[in-house]
Order: sequence, then structure tokens, then C-alpha cells
Amino acid sequence: MTKDSPAVTNKKNRIREGSRAADAVIYLIAALAAFLCLYPLYYVFVLSLSEPMVAATMRVYWWPKGFYTGGYSRILTDSRLWISYRNTIFYAIVQALGMLFTCCTFAYPLSVKGLKGRKFVNIFLLTPMYISGGTIPRFLLILQTGLYNTMWALILPGIYSVWYIILVRSYFGTIPESLREAARIDGASHYQTLWNVYIPTSKPILAVIALYTIVGVWNSWFRPALYLTSQNLQPLQLYLRRILVENSINLSEEMASDELVAAAMAQRVSNNQLKYTVIIVSSLPMLIAYPFFQQYFVKGVMLGSLKE
Repeated sequence: MTKDSPAVTNKKNRIREGSRAADAVIYLIAALAAFLCLYPLYYVFVLSLSEPMVAATMRVYWWPKGFYTGGYSRILTDSRLWISYRNTIFYAIVQALGMLFTCCTFAYPLSVKGLKGRKFVNIFLLTPMYISGGTIPRFLLILQTGLYNTMWALILPGIYSVWYIILVRSYFGTIPESLREAARIDGASHYQTLWNVYIPTSKPILAVIALYTIVGVWNSWFRPALYLTSQNLQPLQLYLRRILVENSINLSEEMASDELVAAAMAQRVSNNQLKYTVIIVSSLPMLIAYPFFQQYFVKGVMLGSLKE
């Protein structure tokens, strides 16, 4: 049997063609990566269902010890949680729609190769990415424009992103120019071309931007803490921060004074376990929403990064 015979060649290429050993290693690595990503959340979930005294010892690993749902009953009956949920959902939806609108309307003209002043506009958009005034000038701007302690303090700055505009512009650049020309021949205006041609073919990148925007709003706490003082306008993350940082939550405003004394020790023991409950409650909507965007996620990220 010669060195270059078909038998030797097939033996060399066995792993590259997909052997069981290679598949087993790949599945093992994928399973390990999935475990490392999912177990921390599962661990928090197990702690949230364990008895407060047991959860305080951190000796719970795979299943709850002393099944306890008092943390969920305390959180879910707090009206401030639902107010924060309502505010967060409102901010997420409005900012996602606003971000898609600004990205599409800015990116479409920049994708037209014959646009006059296109280079200047690109430089004008890129400059703020490298030169920014910082937190104090932004705070003063919000204060002087009368947006402080209003929902617009979060909405207006959150519906514009130069980076997302560049992604959408790059994606629009991958759409054949013949589609634009065909639409113009059929008498379509630029607005009709954008709405009927570009947006339907750009669902992957738009879904990714919507997902990034929603997740960013859902996890944001610094800007709301900076611009909002009214608890009726604050999002969910500030509610979570008050529990995690301040290590306290006032759920007993209507209790009598003697009841407060009796409940003080029990509340102190259950505060740490209550944190795990709030983490699960606040993370659940994102875990439910993500699978609906997953089909567009990889394709949108890859195609949105292509050159014009």
C-alpha cells in the first residue's frame, strides 16, 4: 500500500470528515460551556427557593433545601415592583422603536453612494464616538432643558446610537443597488423604497438592534439613578439596586410598631435570600424574550458587520 493510496488518505481525513471522537469532544465542550453559563442562574434559583437560614450558609448546590416561597410572596405583593416593571417595559419598547426609526432613517441616505456630502456626514457621526463631553455636561444638558426627573430624560438620549447607525448602514450596503433602481423605476419614493424594500430585507440586523436596545434598557441603572428621583418613574433595576446595595426593602409600612419589632429579626435573616428572589423575578422576562430573537441574532451580527 503506497503512502498516497486512498486507504491512507481516508485514514488521515477521518477526523476532519466527522468522526465520532471529534463529535464527542465538540459536544463535551459545548455541554461544559452551557453548564458554566446556566448553572449560576440555576444556583440563584435554588437559593431563592431554600429556607432563609439554609440559603444564608450558601450550602445549597443542586436542589432547594427546605422549600420556601416566602420571598416570592413578599416581592410579588409589593406594588413598587409592578410599577418598576411597568416603567421598564415602557422604556424598553419606546426606546427600541425609536432606535430602529433613527437607525433606518439615518442609515438609508448614507447608503446612497451618490449622496453629496456623504463623507462629511460620516465624519460628523463618527466624531462623538471618540470625543464626548462626559457625564457632567450631559447631566447639565438634561437639567437645563427641563428633562430632569421626567421619562424623556431616558427616552430621548436612548433612541440614538452612532454605532447602530453604522451597523444598519453597512447592512444596507449589502443590499443590491438594482433593488433600489427597480423601485425608482416603478415610481417609488425614497420613503417607499426604505419601507417596502430595505426594511423587509433587513429584519436580522433590526432584530439584533432591538434586542440589544431592550437588554441595555433592562439592565440600565446608572442613568435612571442620575436623572430620576421619583420612584414612580424609576425602572426595575433601581428597585433591584435598593435591595442588593441597601440590603433592605420596606414592605411593612402598614404594620403596627410592635409587629415591626417582632419582624425585624426575621427580615434581617431573609434579606440575603430575598436578593436571589428579586434577581430571578427581574431576569425572567429577558430569558423568555431572547428565544424569539435568536433566529435573527447570528445572521444579523455577521451580515451587519460586512463592508459596503
